[in-house]
Amino acid sequence: MRLKIPPVVVTLIIGLLMFILAKFLPFGDFSFTGRIYLMYVLLGLGALLGLWSLVQFFNKKTSVNPLAPDSATKLVSSGIYSITRNPMYLSLLLLLLTWGLFLSNAFNTLLAAAFVSYMNTFQIKPEEEALEKIFGNEFLAYKIKVRRWF
Repeated sequence: MRLKIPPVVVTLIIGLLMFILAKFLPFGDFSFTGRIYLMYVLLGLGALLGLWSLVQFFNKKTSVNPLAPDSATKLVSSGIYSITRNPMYLSLLLLLLTWGLFLSNAFNTLLAAAFVSYMNTFQIKPEEEALEKIFGNEFLAYKIKVRRWF
């Protein structure tokens, strides 16, 4: 399966759908004490996680192109990658959850779940197949040791 839509574009599409849902759905509004603080925490975690994961790729001098996983030259498995195999995608999910909290519509969690499902099927699975071809047993051992999301 060839990867065609960059994950950032998928995130923007889901974010737009979240906005449309919050704007036009006549129910589902929610607010709770601490919602704003939770937004800031998720935003900070998402930004930190995304930057940290990118820095690790740059330090290892390997490709960060999500549309060409077969161009990876090194398997990054230390740092944040020892906790989650996909911190960049987790970062995007945290940003979507932040956006959902900002929009204050409970049904946006369904769209965030759709993002996870899409990423698992159309992005992560093909990436993992490519990495398995490149790194073989090293990647298989890494997959067993580290969970996909968290």
